[in-house]
Amino acid sequence: MKVAIVTSEAVPFSKTGGLADVAGTLFKEYLHMGIEAFLFMPLYKRTAEQFGKEIQGTGIAIDIPIGKAFRQCKVLTLKSQKRGRVFFIGNEGYFGRDELYGTPSGDYPDNDQRFAFFCKGVLEIFKRLNIEIDVMHCNDWQTGLIPIYLKTLYSNADVFRKTISVITIHNLGYQGIFPPQTMEITGLGWELFQMEGVEFYGNVNFLKAGIVGADIITTVSRTYAREILTPESGFGLDGILRKRADRIYGILNGIDYNEWNPSADKFLPYSYNRSRLSGKTKCKAELMKLCSLEGDTDAPLMSFVGRLSGQKGIDIFADAIAEIITKGANIVILGKGEEYYHALLNSVGERFYRRLFFYSGFDEAIAHLIYAGSDIFLMPSRYEPCGLGQMIAMRYGTIPIGRNTGGLADTIEDGENGFLFDDYSSRDLMNGIGRALACYADRKLWQRMMRSAMSKDFSWKKSARLYLELYRKFSR
Repeated sequence: MKVAIVTSEAVPFSKTGGLADVAGTLFKEYLHMGIEAFLFMPLYKRTAEQFGKEIQGTGIAIDIPIGKAFRQCKVLTLKSQKRGRVFFIGNEGYFGRDELYGTPSGDYPDNDQRFAFFCKGVLEIFKRLNIEIDVMHCNDWQTGLIPIYLKTLYSNADVFRKTISVITIHNLGYQGIFPPQTMEITGLGWELFQMEGVEFYGNVNFLKAGIVGADIITTVSRTYAREILTPESGFGLDGILRKRADRIYGILNGIDYNEWNPSADKFLPYSYNRSRLSGKTKCKAELMKLCSLEGDTDAPLMSFVGRLSGQKGIDIFADAIAEIITKGANIVILGKGEEYYHALLNSVGERFYRRLFFYSGFDEAIAHLIYAGSDIFLMPSRYEPCGLGQMIAMRYGTIPIGRNTGGLADTIEDGENGFLFDDYSSRDLMNGIGRALACYADRKLWQRMMRSAMSKDFSWKKSARLYLELYRKFSR
């Protein structure tokens, strides 16, 4: 079986969020399983700067029609590839920018051109290299045109005669919505600009194109697969999703157990495991020292690592901070995102100096130390398709508190390896925190919870097998 993973970002080459971890790690897992896998992504500026010595041109350049113009697609690959093949879609005008999708002031206005170009580039490479592909596994709106291209513009290409397409929805809140003139950029016929096609309230919706065109629709947890069928969580696409409900499957993401391993983590000053937890206390002391937090390691330490956005529950978290600190806990926050939340957390940090540490941005080493050195990890999300933070936290013996939604509901067993709360409010968040602090006061109970959390298996092996079973179910 030949499987292509098409994504706008993938570790270690590019990353803005969990999509990169999922795509890059799934590709690596397929290679370990002996699957003939391909990975496609744009060649961004930062990718070229960081991995330039490892990337080489293939000598292939393809002219891609974007509206009435043509843009050149340069095809690049890794120099050393023993198994699998990694391809980069190169175009300096589209991808030679400082950021992947936009700046703090907003998305790049030509994202429709950029990712229509990317989608066509991927398909043209298969044609040029004459590679017959069994599964085209697309991810999020940036690749949403590929499934519908396979049904229309590329339906007669011999290399795709056996190809099934998969679209994985990592977050339905991001859809790639553009004005109607984008139809000319895509090259699709105007007959598709209707409710059963790519039209969405008078605009073009790239994610909807993937939903309409794909043979299989997956999302990243079983609970989220049910939630997106409702008006409350469907972001306007619940109607078309309900029509395709027989093709929707929820498969939980995994984490890379080589990267996230407290017994062999290169970023940690002390290692530890489920049967030897003393290193975790030492990591906590190092984290408190780094963050200039007062008190000793007996006081509970809570943390948040993630994107600063309304989805992640920063508003109800911020409202609860004063009460959390009153209960004797310290707090560490690492993240970047919307400017409003940066300003809010900076203000709160000044108010609670030496009890709260806010690192504005992202640092890999600090993130690892936070997961290891914290006692409690907060995920008060408004909605959470899957979530990786709670899985990583449990791997490090840090107990998660999450809202009872999406992947949090599928991974946190309330009172066993973490705590769940129902209502999206600071009051209900504090109820969950209160329950956690009561358990934390009982050291034997807390260590039992830590070991229970660390015993869970969130590696990619199980999820990768489920994907392969799904491919085979619909294979041609």
